[in-house]
Amino acid sequence: MERNVSKLSTFKLQPEILVGENEHRKLLVLALSGVGHTADAADDLLYELERARIRPDHALPPDTVRMGSTVRYRTEAGETRQVRLVYPGAADISQGAVSVLTPVGTALIGLRTGQSITWTTRDGRRSVLTILEVTDPSEPDPEFPSAA
Repeated sequence: MERNVSKLSTFKLQPEILVGENEHRKLLVLALSGVGHTADAADDLLYELERARIRPDHALPPDTVRMGSTVRYRTEAGETRQVRLVYPGAADISQGAVSVLTPVGTALIGLRTGQSITWTTRDGRRSVLTILEVTDPSEPDPEFPSAA
C-alpha cells in the first residue's frame, strides 16, 4: 500500500516577520534603487518588506533575523546550514555571507527562531527552511551604517 505524503513545500508558509524601522528604510532604498540586482529580486524583497511588521529597532527580539545576523537553519531535506545575512556589496558565499537580495536571503529577513517559510529557489523550485538559531549582528554593515 502506497501512502501519499505531501512535502511541506507544497504549502505556502508565510509567518509573521519583524523588521526594525531603520533597516526597513534602508532595505526599501536598496530594492527601489535598481542598482546591482534584478527586478525580480527587488520585487521579492519589496513583497517581504510590505508584509513585515515594523518595530522600533530597540524593540526587536534578539532572535530576529536582521542584516548582519548569523543564522543557522534547516532545509526541508534536513540539512543544516549557517549563513550571515548581508547587503549585496558584502556577499561572499565562500565565507557564508549571503545577500538579502538572493532568494534565501530575502526569505530569511525578519524571521525568528522556530519559524518556517516557503521560498522559491533560483531554479524555480519551492522549498522550506526553518530557523534554528539567530545570533545578533556583531557590527553594523559598513555599506549601510546605522542611522544616528
